[in-house]
Amino acid sequence: MADTQYILPNDIGVSTLDCREAFRLLSPTERLYAHHLSRAAWYGGLTVLLQTSPEAPYIYALLSRLFRAQDPDQLRQHALAEGLTEEEYQAFLVYAAGVYSNMGNYKSFGDTKFVPNLPKEKLERVILGSEAMQQYPEEIRALWQTCGELMFSLEPRLRHLGLGKEGITTYFSGDCTMEDAKLAQDFLDSQNLSAYNTRLFKEVDQEGKPCYEVRLASVLSADTASVSEVTSKLKSYEFQGNHFRVTRGDYAPILQKVVEHLEKAKAYAANSHQEQMLAQYVESFTQGSIEAHKRGSRFWIQDKGPIVESYIGFIESYRDPFGSRGEFEGFVAMVNKAMSAKFERLVASAEQLLKELPWPPAFEKDKFLTPDFTSLDVLTFAGSGIPAGINIPNYDDLRQTEGFKNVSLGNVLAVAYTTQREKLTFLEEEDKDLYTRWKGPSFDVQVGLHELLGHGSGKLFAQDEKGVFNFDPETVINPETGEQIRSWYRSGETWDSKFSTIASSYEECRAESVGLYLCLNPQVLEIFGFEGADAEDVIYVNWLNMVRAGLLALEFYTPEASNWRQAHMQARFVILRVLLEAGEGLVTVTPTTGSDGRPDARVRLDRNKIRSVGRPALERFLRRLQVMKSTGDVAGGRALYEGYAAVTDTPPECFLTLRDTVLLRKESRKLIVQPNTRLEGSEVQLLEYEASAAGLIRSFSERFPEDGPELEVVLTQLATADARFWKSPREAQSGQA
Repeated sequence: MADTQYILPNDIGVSTLDCREAFRLLSPTERLYAHHLSRAAWYGGLTVLLQTSPEAPYIYALLSRLFRAQDPDQLRQHALAEGLTEEEYQAFLVYAAGVYSNMGNYKSFGDTKFVPNLPKEKLERVILGSEAMQQYPEEIRALWQTCGELMFSLEPRLRHLGLGKEGITTYFSGDCTMEDAKLAQDFLDSQNLSAYNTRLFKEVDQEGKPCYEVRLASVLSADTASVSEVTSKLKSYEFQGNHFRVTRGDYAPILQKVVEHLEKAKAYAANSHQEQMLAQYVESFTQGSIEAHKRGSRFWIQDKGPIVESYIGFIESYRDPFGSRGEFEGFVAMVNKAMSAKFERLVASAEQLLKELPWPPAFEKDKFLTPDFTSLDVLTFAGSGIPAGINIPNYDDLRQTEGFKNVSLGNVLAVAYTTQREKLTFLEEEDKDLYTRWKGPSFDVQVGLHELLGHGSGKLFAQDEKGVFNFDPETVINPETGEQIRSWYRSGETWDSKFSTIASSYEECRAESVGLYLCLNPQVLEIFGFEGADAEDVIYVNWLNMVRAGLLALEFYTPEASNWRQAHMQARFVILRVLLEAGEGLVTVTPTTGSDGRPDARVRLDRNKIRSVGRPALERFLRRLQVMKSTGDVAGGRALYEGYAAVTDTPPECFLTLRDTVLLRKESRKLIVQPNTRLEGSEVQLLEYEASAAGLIRSFSERFPEDGPELEVVLTQLATADARFWKSPREAQSGQA
């Protein structure tokens, strides 16, 4: 059997996303609006399969064919008859549920491959003897032959997502290196093109020179007679002695489905902001225009307090090894009014709270653009995973001048981040009851501060294409050096493009640090309803949770490549290192032996030193993070951040050794079962499913009732069209023979 790092356990937690009451309160028109947005999101989410691994679309198609022909209970009878044990069949169900939940065969949180926890030959017997095989023998056999080996392979390069020799990714062709990624980013910057909706494909011409294709995601192809801001960019270029070609049409048939439902949603929009937002999204996905998506995002920001909230597009860049390309995601949710009222009070206090952050006023935005901040009950979240909160859009220029929105996903927090006392690891016994009692409330506070005042704070110093600065270079002083500002963002440069591989994690660390720092403020805690001893317990558990998370983060570090696979967890490890460095016994991490005789560890936080020792240490660190971000000081920022992110076996913590202990005692992230919506006549019905691997599979089997088989053909055709980009030279030669 495979290493436990690369399997999902049979007892993995599975929870349902409860939004029944919030959906019930929607009007018929609001339900229709939510339904079509959900359909657009679910269709678009299929592109994540093509953004993850070469084999993911085939695995998805194979599983979907299997479970469409026989539901999990029916297939179970067949599997047992083929000689599988109950445990082996459950392992297969968990694997299938994992593929659907992560939209691929790599974990969305950690980017680690997971494989079926049963013998390959047994799974082959189930597949080749299935009802689906009887119905579509050639298709099922071809799918298995294409993905069977890769489904189980744990060849070193295939264990993690990454670039070049470090892993596998389909954001870049298989022969691309980090140097190619940097060159492509320089090219994109030179043409004022965003990387968010692109992939990069590299081929070698007859003279042995590399040729790069930058492919935009769009419904239209390069040769379509349609004039937009994108069409003038669709041509060949020579750049720094290299040939580049900008094309479009990536994911075209899938995005066509997205566009169709966005068009339908427009008929049920509540106001002109929503109508114009959807029109620009349609333009963006049709033409391949990030500028159109920005325009749509402007209307989205202006759409204050909608009953049905949503966002869709190529959004988060966590899984791009270079940190610039966005993974597709789309969500639809309804407002939770009680928690939203607390967030509104936090927004009302934001300008005052921003003044408490440890950097000079010049390093803060010129004007705080009051954002929406709502607690939402998610109806649909399509993509590779579901976060606890979101601060979007990610476009730096919009965030600086137009503002942003914050959302806390209440029904996700309610199920995804709860831990049973008996499963709590690495805490002292006397902390466990307190932690269990206050983790949820403290996490509400942390998410609120993280999203609103973490991601929502700070200014980027920039000079536009006309040479105009957004700060006074004569008077603004760098508080770390006492000198004038010597670096800033030039026209076309963004936070992601400059800080690339560390941008996401660095920003998450900054936001987490702001949350810890400001949770010490009594006004903040009073907004959330905590005073006196309760407030002190919330502070303690919030800091303790961050310290424990820093230790748990070691699961997502790869010693062989000396790199991190998850931005949020790297950020939490960095904060742990900062607090350990503060000394004076504020935080200790001690290896121990558990009651089962196996290695264990304990984290301790001295609650009496949080303010006297922890706060000053966090203040110094946070100021340095912000100054380097504001000034675009990549060299300084990298040195600071990568220094704290280094994992060594230096005493007393010996983190490399502790990593083995963390892996030994890790608990897999829960799988989340989401409902479907179905249009019956003019009414929208909510379809719910049980909290089990089988329930999650059923939710996907019923997700595309009209065109499931057609979508699977489309996905495999798209994957096959580009398959040559991930074949080894030997495979490519044999394929040409």
